[in-house]
Amino acid sequence: MPEYDALLLFSGGLDSILAAKTLMAQGLRVLCLHFVSPFFGHPERLDHWRAAYGLDIVPVAAGQAFVDMMVHRPPHGMGKVLNPCVDCKILMLSRARELLEEYGAKFLATGEVKGQRPMSQRRDALDVIAKRSGAREALLRPLCAKNMKPTPMEESGLVDRERLHDFSGRGRKGQMVLARALDVTEIPQPGGGCRLTDHDSARRFFPVFAHSRRPLVEDFELAGAGRQFWAGPLWMALGRSDADNKILAAKVRPGDLTLDLRDFPSPLAVLRPLDDAVWTDAALADAGAVLASFAPKALSAAGPVVVLASGDGRTREITVTPGRRTATGFAEPSWEALVAGKRALFGPEDTLDDH
Repeated sequence: MPEYDALLLFSGGLDSILAAKTLMAQGLRVLCLHFVSPFFGHPERLDHWRAAYGLDIVPVAAGQAFVDMMVHRPPHGMGKVLNPCVDCKILMLSRARELLEEYGAKFLATGEVKGQRPMSQRRDALDVIAKRSGAREALLRPLCAKNMKPTPMEESGLVDRERLHDFSGRGRKGQMVLARALDVTEIPQPGGGCRLTDHDSARRFFPVFAHSRRPLVEDFELAGAGRQFWAGPLWMALGRSDADNKILAAKVRPGDLTLDLRDFPSPLAVLRPLDDAVWTDAALADAGAVLASFAPKALSAAGPVVVLASGDGRTREITVTPGRRTATGFAEPSWEALVAGKRALFGPEDTLDDH
């Protein structure tokens, strides 16, 4: 295995590309760590990034560790949606620090810019992240290093401080100038890194946290696919297309139930029992009615249809009338429900208190 001078947290955004290129321009060997979970990461783009930017990049699984951190309440609070940015960065840097020895690397680096993001890149937040991750003495932020105290890597001469940068704030002009100087011609679009900052995505994930005491990363993979319907702790994921149906079928695990129609083309539904979910016959029939309401040919039949409910090696037939208004009350998760339940589940926003 090749050895590296630095391990760099790599999101695929411009700042992480520039941070890697800045260090490489000094002759340093950089390995980019791309963290992956249901909430962030694009492993399908790794080959493209390697070719486009000439970088060594490896994926690092962070899904279950991230889920567990959320379940135990992020100590430093949330952003405006469902994003625990400070604790997320602490988690990733802690894991990266553990990998230093494996890759023979001497220090860690990130593309952070002081003042660029209101939650995780304030000066006090940067200090807390470095301290709580245990990476303070091994962490370099090349894009804003000259606005901060010299690190041991700079003081030892391993990294030339004069060839680092002094970016700050939310402007991007300096980064664009640097991109041209480093011959970075493909500029990624800003944003889109974490699904927990997006209202539509966050409302999909919130009910899993609300109704499971020990959710697994696979639960959030299911929550990110197809349409989502909930009635209290009862959960149904429903395909919107043939492609969705294939994705949902691949995510079925022991204990799940699947629903589809016997006599008509239909979406696939996956019912996943969570902690306190009790799937009565009535609830199962209501789920089947919702499923059938998304099958145009079943609707045009203008009468009852037969739903096949399969799981644990057996299949049974349930006769239902297609409809989306049911006694069980299945509905897609709402942003309003997330706002109402977020504080009780996760605490207040942005509780950074150690400056």
